[in-house]
Amino acid sequence: MTTSTRDEPRWLDDEQMRSWLRLQAVIELLPAALDHQLRRDADLTHFEYIVLAMLSEARDHELRMSELARRTSATLPRLSHVARRLEARGYLERATDPDDRRATIACLTAPGLRKVVETAPGHARTVLENVYDDLDADEVTALSTTLGKVLARLDPGPVRSRR
Repeated sequence: MTTSTRDEPRWLDDEQMRSWLRLQAVIELLPAALDHQLRRDADLTHFEYIVLAMLSEARDHELRMSELARRTSATLPRLSHVARRLEARGYLERATDPDDRRATIACLTAPGLRKVVETAPGHARTVLENVYDDLDADEVTALSTTLGKVLARLDPGPVRSRR
């Protein structure tokens, strides 16, 4: 009796293993580098900055918390915790959605928008230095395509393509 290939373990080939180990290193090292720069220069965590940045790009600088969670790849409890901290610092406000009393809207305040505008250049420089400076245009396109395929598998909801 033969076993089906579904029951047999699958293994990474040498090139897959090499790329997987590199991806693992990036997953560990890049967030730390981004967090370090943002804490040093703006007294924000990387996730706090992403929350503010997503609100800064939204129409009227506001989003439902559920949509903000989707755009930041966060759970609602994690986002709520961070929103409380940002609210305490005066960077955002939360209110009940007038169209659906069950939902909450997060709105970027004027100080929050100033914080994003002041912080964005240093964050962009850090991203460029750590991710893109050593890639040519074809490599950037290939990276975007590759990450899009991985993301589609991990999060089959609406495509997370921006611009």
